[in-house]
Amino acid sequence: MTHSSTARANIVGFLAILALSALTMVWLFWHHPIKTLVATIAVLAALGLCARWARSIEPDAGSELRQGNQSI
Repeated sequence: MTHSSTARANIVGFLAILALSALTMVWLFWHHPIKTLVATIAVLAALGLCARWARSIEPDAGSELRQGNQSI
């Protein structure tokens, strides 16, 4: 029973953090639309660059896992 209540508490906590994040973003966008838009685009561009750089560093990581040659 404690496992299900812990899982339920984790889900409620996750939803509360998600709602707080969404409300913060809406409030920022309502009060500072241009700054929020520029910051959002900058963060998304940075995440996109990081993903591209990660793929360029390990271009054949997926093929090694499919062949079963896992090295740590």
